[in-house]
Amino acid sequence: MHEKNGGDKEKRYSQEYIIYFFQKIFTLPIDNNVPIVYTVYSVIIQEKLMKIIVSNRSGVPIYEQIKEQIKAAIFSGELREDDILPSIRQLARDLKISVITTTRAYGDLEQEGFIVNVQGKGCYVLPRNKELARENALHKMEDGLGAAIAAAKAEGITYMEILERLNLLWEADNE
Repeated sequence: MHEKNGGDKEKRYSQEYIIYFFQKIFTLPIDNNVPIVYTVYSVIIQEKLMKIIVSNRSGVPIYEQIKEQIKAAIFSGELREDDILPSIRQLARDLKISVITTTRAYGDLEQEGFIVNVQGKGCYVLPRNKELARENALHKMEDGLGAAIAAAKAEGITYMEILERLNLLWEADNE
C-alpha cells in the first residue's frame, strides 16, 4: 500500500464551528497492478469527526458515495440537526473533485430532505425525519434478514428454526 499525504492540512474558523481538515490518499495495487485510489476526508464539525471516503474505481459515482456517507452519518446521529457541512467548494477542493460533483451530492441531499443550503451561510443538517429514519431502519433490517435467510436456505435450515432463533434473539435483547 502506498500512502501519500501531501501536507493537506488546514484550519478554518467560521462562527462557532471549527473545521479541521486532513486528507490521505491511499493507492492500493490490485489485479495487474491497476491502482485503486481512495481519498479519505476527515472533518471535525463541532468536536465530532466525520470521514468521507471516495474511490475512483468503486463503480458507484462519487456524488453517490458522498451522499450515502452523509446520510449514514445523519442516521447514526454522527451529524445532528443544525450541524454545518463543509461548503460545496471546500469539499470539492479537499477531495480534489469537481464542484459539479459536490453540488450534485448536496443537491440530492437537499431534495431528499436531509440538508438545507442557506445562501451565503452554508449547508446545514435538517431535523431527522422520523418516518425516513424508520424506513431506513426497515431497509437495513430487510438486508440483514435477506442475507440470513439465504445462508439458512443454503444450509437446509427450516423456516421454523429461523423463527425460533429470531424469537430467542428478540427475547434476549429485551432482557
